Amino acid sequence: MRYHLSGNIPPKRHTIFKSPEDKFYYEQLFGTEGFHGISSLLYHIHRPTQIKSIGEPKDVTPKIAVEKNITPRMFKGMNVTPEDDFMDSRKILLMNNDLKMGLAKPRKSMDYFYKNAECDELLFVHEGAGILKTFVGDLEFVTGDYLIIPRGTIYQVELQSENTVFFVLESHSPIYTPKRYRNEFGQLLEHSPFCERDMIAPVFKEPKDEKGEFLIKVKKENQITDFIYATHPFDVVGWDGYFYPYKFNIKNFEPITGRIHQPPPVHQNFEAHNFVVCSFCARMYDYHPMAIPAPYNHSNIDSDEVLFYTEGDFMSRNHIDLMDFTLHPGGIVHGPHPGAMERSIGKKFTEEYAVMVDPFRPLKITEEALKVEDPSYKTSWLE
Repeated sequence: MRYHLSGNIPPKRHTIFKSPEDKFYYEQLFGTEGFHGISSLLYHIHRPTQIKSIGEPKDVTPKIAVEKNITPRMFKGMNVTPEDDFMDSRKILLMNNDLKMGLAKPRKSMDYFYKNAECDELLFVHEGAGILKTFVGDLEFVTGDYLIIPRGTIYQVELQSENTVFFVLESHSPIYTPKRYRNEFGQLLEHSPFCERDMIAPVFKEPKDEKGEFLIKVKKENQITDFIYATHPFDVVGWDGYFYPYKFNIKNFEPITGRIHQPPPVHQNFEAHNFVVCSFCARMYDYHPMAIPAPYNHSNIDSDEVLFYTEGDFMSRNHIDLMDFTLHPGGIVHGPHPGAMERSIGKKFTEEYAVMVDPFRPLKITEEALKVEDPSYKTSWLE
């Protein structure tokens, strides 16, 4: 991330800062990993600590159906049930101790505020449009946007389309861009498939100077607890730093291609502890005269592989629908479906888009996932 400043801030941190009416503003350090990780300083009209009441926690622990999985699987995202409430609509399909992921199909905008106090969130917009409203500004989103939301961010989602579908990932570690694409100062390098201009920071909005009862649903340790605060959480008059939500559209990823088939790491977009996120995008196929554009069979000995299909026709698979998830467990060879390799030869271009997550610890399968599984997938390579 790069340094960003919005609104009004004092010339020196940790010093007196007052309004034109000579009232104190209240500083908040917003960051992770103790005082070692990236952070921002926020300045509030009111103290951000004014809790009026705390409700009973609601358990939202995903129910595990398969603790140890070694079976290739497909889950039909089209069959995931929509829900009115934004949080209720999150259906976790796959998880381990590092992450949770699944699908959300909310029907209504949020009439409360939300904070994940434990995980960074990645929301990929498969379909729809709206506004991610946060205490540091707004991000308008459309289909194809990744919304990267650091833990501790207070936000609301306003939907502006009839149908909205998010691929949802919650990470127990910070989500960053790949280290190999950054120099010692954190700047993205020339050979990176994206640059800082592609990462859009929130648009600052006038602070809300309001008192009353404001519901913030706080998620931690698989529980959601209702906190009622005495002041509006979006009362920030200014902020600066490196720690803030941002958006990145998958179509701003510049694919790395070659004369022969390139391995999945060239598609990497993000990383966290024990997993990576890749963006498969429209691109030229390999251009060696004897090239086979379809991927070679591979085992992924050290990681599971999850693909979420979001646009176009994925050339290595047969009978794949948009919104499908495929899971290829580590240690089990997988590759193109019968006929896919042959079909790919001579092709010059693909219009496919998919999000891939490779976790380096095995994934567990939830009950929600089994509700939408296609059990025939494991034998789909038979000729």
